[in-house]
Amino acid sequence: MNYILNIETATKNCSVALAQEGKIILCKEIAEEGYSHAERLHVFIEEIIQEAGITFQDLTAIAVSQGPGSYTGLRIGVSAAKGLCFALNLPLIAVDTLQILASQAKVKEGFIVPMLDARRMEVYSAIFNFKLEKQREIQAEIITEASFETISETVYFVGDCAEKCQSVLVKPNFVFLKEIKYPSAKEMCAISFAKFQQSNFVDVAYFEPYYLKDFMITTSKKVE
Repeated sequence: MNYILNIETATKNCSVALAQEGKIILCKEIAEEGYSHAERLHVFIEEIIQEAGITFQDLTAIAVSQGPGSYTGLRIGVSAAKGLCFALNLPLIAVDTLQILASQAKVKEGFIVPMLDARRMEVYSAIFNFKLEKQREIQAEIITEASFETISETVYFVGDCAEKCQSVLVKPNFVFLKEIKYPSAKEMCAISFAKFQQSNFVDVAYFEPYYLKDFMITTSKKVE
């Protein structure tokens, strides 16, 4: 049996999930303003292993959310994942944070735009279709009234940017799924298992989070 430990710390949500063959067994998470990841993460990992009735030696891989997101949060998550991989001689799987966020939107048409708050009107965003196929790569952008204006289909926005963006993104086909705020390790389980089956691993020694530090003013491109 393949047990994968999934770690998601890219935002205020500190989240850990254990999956077997891509199916979630246990998840522990908490979203706090104070970013308590350093205190919570290792406790969650220990508790999940104990409650699942397995040992660390039973794990077959570690998966971590690779960003973009909080610099501190990403460093904590990646450091923990790397430490486990080195100690247990396990492969490391990196999962796109915005893909994790988009996976929470269960829609049957249109496009999904996961957005994570950066600063002022800046966000980290990508565009996926309803099948969760990426239509535009991740970028840092400043949200304006012209953002995503060329998309005529329904656009579902998810992430922690609703409060600052919905007064600007007002087209009738724009829908904010406000209940989907942060990425969770729950949604990593199927993605990380698919990567595991393809031996899609990253180099434990050299892997670095995807910070996406440089901000640019961009306009959304038309999605065909």
